[in-house]
Amino acid sequence: MVVSGYPAETTALLVVNPYNDLMSEGGKRFEATHEVATAVGFYANLRRLIPAIRAAEILVVIVPHARWRADDFEGLRHPTPSQRLAEADQLFEAGSWGGAFHAEFGPKPGDVVAQEHHGLNGFVDTDLDWQLRRRGIERVICVGAGANTCVEGTARHAAELGYHVTLVTNVAVAADAEGMRAAHAINGPHYAHAILTTDEVLARLPL
Repeated sequence: MVVSGYPAETTALLVVNPYNDLMSEGGKRFEATHEVATAVGFYANLRRLIPAIRAAEILVVIVPHARWRADDFEGLRHPTPSQRLAEADQLFEAGSWGGAFHAEFGPKPGDVVAQEHHGLNGFVDTDLDWQLRRRGIERVICVGAGANTCVEGTARHAAELGYHVTLVTNVAVAADAEGMRAAHAINGPHYAHAILTTDEVLARLPL
């Protein structure tokens, strides 16, 4: 194996929120990100990166937002704007097609599926850190939806926990260009160790 920036034994790809409601035509939020997704080649690049990661024998970890359930917000004193929107849309409704993982981008045998997060951070009140540390993971490549919400929240926390963090500019998606710029040009440089394109990540994978 050629030594690279992403050793298979210590690297994981974090795929954030690969739900039908976000990534499948007909999903509740698919159209909201469709223009940006098309502009950056989001789906085409997912189709390049995920198979290459698997071929390199790098761990794939699914980082899912909580599925909507009728009692989700009972007793929650201060729901965030994002949580209010999710409640209004019944986003990722449990047991529904929209709340199922995308057939192509969701988990496959051998992947890890972390516990569901309720805010914009895949580490808070979940087993994500434990799942990574028990496998000796030191580097995380963060992709998925949304670039300036759950991907950023998860990636920023990963950096705080001591992981080497990579953002991939064209394998994350937001509702608008301003969100993408905030994630990758304004906020990302303050915490991410690498901000790369798909081509640049692929060039650094083990052979």
